[in-house]
Amino acid sequence: MREFITVLPQLLSGMKTTLTLFGLTLLGSIPLGILCALGLKTSIKPVKYLLEAYVWLMRGTPLLLQLILVFYGLPTVGVVFERFSAALLAFTLNYTAYFAEIFRGGIQSIPKGQYEAAAVLKLTPRQTTRRIVIPQVFKIVLPSLGNEVINLVKDSSLVYILGLGDVMRAGKIAMEREASLIPLVGVAVIYLLLTGILTLSLKELENKFNYYH
Repeated sequence: MREFITVLPQLLSGMKTTLTLFGLTLLGSIPLGILCALGLKTSIKPVKYLLEAYVWLMRGTPLLLQLILVFYGLPTVGVVFERFSAALLAFTLNYTAYFAEIFRGGIQSIPKGQYEAAAVLKLTPRQTTRRIVIPQVFKIVLPSLGNEVINLVKDSSLVYILGLGDVMRAGKIAMEREASLIPLVGVAVIYLLLTGILTLSLKELENKFNYYH
């Protein structure tokens, strides 16, 4: 217990990086995912094919590889990012692709009759998307979206490969210094708390969206 208390300040310091990466990734990838999902449904073939290739590439390669390529690979062509910026870019690009597929599936599940009803009401395509499609899509995709959000918390541990001082790296350093597994137990506790809080919050959000029933 004493060892845990000793390393706790370091773990909490690392948690700031984890939470910052988590929050900024969500802030960027969810709106971009919605835009990509709409683009995947477009009748403009070049745009559709380009987005399909992007989603296939991001989902078909490991996030760890993408992190390495952004931070270590791009400098070879003159594009240099700081560690956190590289991690944020890789995470945003990766999760945008996953969210795009989730939202695309949600859009496809909207009955055609609702689009026809919107046309009868003389709603523009933009109004139909904003007032009818998006609210229902969020309700439909929320469980899948929640799973990806929880995965994002755990995936954030991958940034230790770039030398960022997140929870995992703080725990690893403390473990090597103390020659004990207690710091890693502390890391596990922090991740369990974060995922637990998110799970409860997402369930509450799902209950609020049940007004569509």
